[in-house]
This record gives sequence, structure tokens and C-alpha cells, in this order.
Amino acid sequence: MLAVIETHPIQYHAPVYRVLQTQLQVPVTVIYGSDFSVSGYRDREFQASFAWDTNLLSGYTSLFLSRASEGGASCYEEVTAKGLKEALRQLAPASVLIGGYNLGFYKSAFYRAWRERYPILFRAETTDHALPRGRVKQWSRDQSLHTLYQRCSKLLYIGQRSYLHYKRLGCADEKLIFSPYCVDTEPFELDEKARSRLRQATRESLGVTEEQSVVLFSGKLSARKGPDLLLEAIKKLPPPIRDNTVAVFLGGGDLKEELHERAQSSPAVKVCFVGFRNQTQLSPYYHAADLLSLPSRYSETWGLVVNDALHHGLPCVVSDAVGCAPDLIEAGITGEFFKSGSAADLAQALQRALKLVGDVQARESCRIKMGNYTVERAAEGIAQAYHQVTTARRAVNA
Repeated sequence: MLAVIETHPIQYHAPVYRVLQTQLQVPVTVIYGSDFSVSGYRDREFQASFAWDTNLLSGYTSLFLSRASEGGASCYEEVTAKGLKEALRQLAPASVLIGGYNLGFYKSAFYRAWRERYPILFRAETTDHALPRGRVKQWSRDQSLHTLYQRCSKLLYIGQRSYLHYKRLGCADEKLIFSPYCVDTEPFELDEKARSRLRQATRESLGVTEEQSVVLFSGKLSARKGPDLLLEAIKKLPPPIRDNTVAVFLGGGDLKEELHERAQSSPAVKVCFVGFRNQTQLSPYYHAADLLSLPSRYSETWGLVVNDALHHGLPCVVSDAVGCAPDLIEAGITGEFFKSGSAADLAQALQRALKLVGDVQARESCRIKMGNYTVERAAEGIAQAYHQVTTARRAVNA
């Protein structure tokens, strides 16, 4: 049995565990630190209270170290590993999969798995690009991660930057297995029929005509995500293009009022603030849009909204700070890149990407790009790692 250790049920991870057990016959038990994401919580960056509206617990076994309704953690920062030692000893798994290293919860998980000599599989948003670091901090981080990775039996890289991170720290190729970062498409309506059905009505609800170009921002309205940079870039577009462009902000956050004020300042930009929408409510907005922009400045280790958009056939304009850019964005085919922090460069990238708008083949290219970044492919990578370590362990104990 594979024991997975995570802070809470995550909408992007739970479907992978379901496929592991139901389709690939890998028995899975996930040990969660808390249930707050299924019982309901307030996300500080989104400034919204919600529970995810998709089933995060079916198809595999789960157990919780705490419950929010009983005084347990109400956000991932509060999660502790109290009870983890007993849970692992009761399960006696053949291998342990750990999904992070920054939080105290994950550090405790590593220590406990290593102490009990369980083979450790590691799959997380590993990268070197997300934050600038000084020499001392970089050296200290490298030393710590090198030690941690040496204690892992397999390292599951989620994309190109993840792979390069492991290689830079001296990890052997035989320890590395591809398990891509992915989104569950079950709540979505992805094809051209859905686009035809949803696009016009959604644009009408936004007050957008078919002749206008809609640039969608999907995510938390925070400085690190750069929604303000998108507004500044649109202001720099040639007047005929600018006046025909509408920025739609799908999400919430502390920059909403500032963005509204910036949009009204000269030259004005047409904007719509949709607010937070749950997983089953997203497809209409992706189909209503002509481009997605993710102008993150830093700490964008992957950028799963890009996966969402491309599955819908929506080209993406992303900064070079976005972790998935080397994997998912082909300039002139699935979108465009721009230099992080540069509104002028983003404006130029938007103009280039507008050539893809309305092109059925471009939408199909976006969907094709996602063929190797699916829940099934992610589960296959974990299953491969699991079988390799359990086979090796049986050989040693024989």
C-alpha cells in the first residue's frame, strides 16, 4: 500500500490518487493533516470563504489527523503532524509519497518516514526560478535539499524546470520519473460544442460584444500574480486595439479596488470583475475569453490556470516567471512569453498572441499540448515509482 502524506485534500491531487487506485491498482491511503478544504474555509489571498465543489475523497482511502469542526487546522499553515507517527505505524505502508518540504508538517513527515525506513517518493513543485536568493541562502537551501533528496528513493518531476532542479543538485537519472502537474478536467466542458453553447451567453452576461477581445486573468488578485501589470500592458496597446480589449478578472483578492481605480485612469481600460468561481463554474469564462494572461512576478512554481485554459483551447500569454512556461507555451502556437515585470513586453506579447484569436487550429493545438499533462499520466508516473521501489524492497528482504 502507498501512503500519501498531505496537509489537506487538494483539488489537483485527489483525482490522481483516485486513478492510482481505481485504474492502476495501486492501493492508496492518504493521510491528511486537516479536512478544511472539504468542510469549508476562508482563503486569505482569494478573500473568499468556500469548500471545493468537486469530490476530493472518493476512489481511495483517506484518514484525517484533525478536523476543522473539532478545532483542527483551518488553513494549511496551521496543519501539524500530531498523530502521524501512530497513523504510519498502523498502516505499515510499502512506500510513502510526500508532497512538499517547506512546512513543518512536511518536515515531520520526512523525518518520520525516514526514521521508520519507508521508501520515500517525493512529488512537489520543485524549481529554482521562483524566488531570487542571495549566495548564502542559495547555498544553504542547496545543502538542505541535496540531503533531503538523497534520502528519497524516487523523485517525481512535474516538468522541465523541476527536472533541471533535481539534476543541478546531483540527483541520478535512475531516481527521476516524470509525473506531470495536471488538473482534473472532469468538472469542465472542454470541446468546441461547449464553446459554441457557452461563449455568447457568457460574453453577454459580461457586457462584451463578439467583436471585442477578452483577456482573462484567472487567479488571486495579489501583487505577485501581476494583475496590475496586465492593466498597464493593455494601456500601452495601440488605441484601436486597446479600446477594443476587455480585461476580465476571475478571482478575488486585496488588489481589486486598486485595479478598479487603475482601469479608470487615463487611458481607461474596460474591465469586468467576476469574483471567485469554483471548479464547476469555470468553463463558461474560459470559453468566453480570447486569451488568458498570467503575468506573475515571482513564486509561480507552476501556474495551473494555464493547464485549465489550454484544455479549453484558450491560448496563454505568460511571464517567464511562470513555472510551466517551458512545458506548455509554444510561441505563436499555444501562446506567447514575455519578460516578467515588463508591461511593455507584455503589451507586445498580447499583440502577437491576438493573431491566434478565433483560429480553430490554434485552439486544437492548445488542447493537443495538454495530452501529456493529464491526471492519468501523472498517476502512471507515481505507479511506476511505487512498483520500482516495492520490487527492490522485496528483493532485498528475500
